[in-house]
Amino acid sequence: MDFIILAEESVTGTNTLTPFQPQLDAGTMFLYAGIVISVVFAVLFIMYACISIASKIIAKLPSGEKKAEPAPAAPAPAAAAPVAEEEFSSGTLKLKGCDEKTAAMIMAIVSDTEQIPLSELVFKSITLVENK
Repeated sequence: MDFIILAEESVTGTNTLTPFQPQLDAGTMFLYAGIVISVVFAVLFIMYACISIASKIIAKLPSGEKKAEPAPAAPAPAAAAPVAEEEFSSGTLKLKGCDEKTAAMIMAIVSDTEQIPLSELVFKSITLVENK
């Protein structure tokens, strides 16, 4: 039987073992390529839209953390020891019951005792405590 099929192929020039062998021209190949590329970009756009919508929904959900309310305006910061090379400010300092000279002395003593440069320390407030 194989001999008959081989003889038929040699006579007719066609292969009877594989019934479907499509021959595509260039236009059809470009059409198929365009369809495939369009499908890929459509799927990418759908993914983009889903992620955008999900991020907007998540942004509107209440978070577990409470936002801290801004602190009320603080009084003018106390003047620390002047630095000769550059102006340096480490925020505001609240003085409660003491003057600027005493606060400067306390900051210098803390800096010297802890062996930390004054420029690296941040003082939030200094309160005078009276002995009773």
